[in-house]
Amino acid sequence: MASVIIDDTTLRDGEQSAGVAFNADEKIAIARALAELGVPELEIGIPSMGEEEREVMRAIAGLGLPSHLLAWCRLCDVDLAAARSTGVTMVDLSLPVSDLMLRHKLNRDRDWALREVSRLVSEARMAGLEVCLGCEDASRADQEFIVRVGAVAQAAGARRLRFADTVGVMEPFGMLDRFRFLRQRLDMELEVHAHDDFGLATANTLAAVMGGATHINTTVNGLGERAGNAALEECVLALKNLHGIDTGIDTRGIPAISALVERASGRQVAWQKSVVGAGVFTHEAGIHVDGLLKHRRNYEGLNPDELGRTHSLVLGKHSGAHMVRNTYRELGIELADWQSQALLGRIRAFSTRTKRSPQPVELQDFYRQLCEQGTPELAAGGMA
Repeated sequence: MASVIIDDTTLRDGEQSAGVAFNADEKIAIARALAELGVPELEIGIPSMGEEEREVMRAIAGLGLPSHLLAWCRLCDVDLAAARSTGVTMVDLSLPVSDLMLRHKLNRDRDWALREVSRLVSEARMAGLEVCLGCEDASRADQEFIVRVGAVAQAAGARRLRFADTVGVMEPFGMLDRFRFLRQRLDMELEVHAHDDFGLATANTLAAVMGGATHINTTVNGLGERAGNAALEECVLALKNLHGIDTGIDTRGIPAISALVERASGRQVAWQKSVVGAGVFTHEAGIHVDGLLKHRRNYEGLNPDELGRTHSLVLGKHSGAHMVRNTYRELGIELADWQSQALLGRIRAFSTRTKRSPQPVELQDFYRQLCEQGTPELAAGGMA
């Protein structure tokens, strides 16, 4: 596939993360930022939550953003009616498709589901709304039944079917097979909605695209229910760099929107979080630093330039003499080989004791102490 359309759900499923609650200004700011990033579709809320939610959705619709706006609804009359006044142009009408959820969540059967799909999709189309039929718990459903649901929805006017791995139990090989099966049987847009309960949401999303998905659900920083959803930043960079698939996203704007969502959600991004974590382009190990200093691509899988970031080299327990010499050179100090080795011992001991890298003033203190000790032999004794 040459391109994939991102339908970002940070403002819907992202906000469903336990304890997360965006205020109106935050939701508007996130919507603007996503649109500026180039995200073509935004799922901006749940109309049935009440008038306050609908008011914010109308405010976002009134911004005139270039992004296509969707509302998430249960497949029922009340939710569809609530969505009509929000200003969105498309609804995701969500229905459980697994026998488990049909029986134990709704106390309904497959025949009822098919009738409601036909009826509600038709009503949504008559109201002038585009329709994505959301298949909740699709990963635990009979695939033949999903095809029947999709066919009925399409006949009623739906343009898209969303395959939701609601409880995050899919793995990439199975997801690839599922989407190949659906692509062979259905002539409509296919969207994947992956959850990260086993840490596989991004991998499952990529597999779905390989199997024929035209649209993917993402959230900034992987925010979402339980372990979260497929992360926008991971999917965008992986599709681009690993599969040559364009999403039209301005990747240099990703760090800023990551920080915005981090503040608004109160969910801190881990230091080693892929793509957007503070430490993902930070290097300490001597063999890696030496390789990077010789040629960046020796230890560079993802180019930080794509995100407007840079590599950061830090001194610590695992550093080597090459890094020590370079760091002191930046401080205006040229070291002899014996000085580099002597200072490396001091730096390693300091990092082990303090659990951090030494600051420039501390490095200068180490050098001054070394100079006061004089000869290599005396310095070696002083470092013991």
